[in-house]
Amino acid sequence: MTFTPTYMSDKFDDDSDVSLAVKTKPKTKRPPLYKVMLLNDDYTPMEFVVHVLERFFGLTNTQAFEIMLTVHKKGLAVVGVFSHEIAETKVSQVMEFANRNQHPLQCTMEKE
Repeated sequence: MTFTPTYMSDKFDDDSDVSLAVKTKPKTKRPPLYKVMLLNDDYTPMEFVVHVLERFFGLTNTQAFEIMLTVHKKGLAVVGVFSHEIAETKVSQVMEFANRNQHPLQCTMEKE
């Protein structure tokens, strides 16, 4: 009795129709971004607004001062653009800090 080895390549004809299934990756959509804005009021001191901008948004004193002036002159200013969760957190932090310091400063967010 003789042993004849069989190879995987022997089991297929060269004429066979081989098709390759290609999976296309769905395009991932970027999550929506939200603008965080400060609103002007007649009672919150300008220095407090500058402090909030430096503390919660990481702005330099000069940047914070410029944004504070925009809020003062135009009634509101966009402070930053973030993902929903981060924007929500920033608004909560600012509002809680303003309330704790007895200032009526308002911070809001809206979809960009």
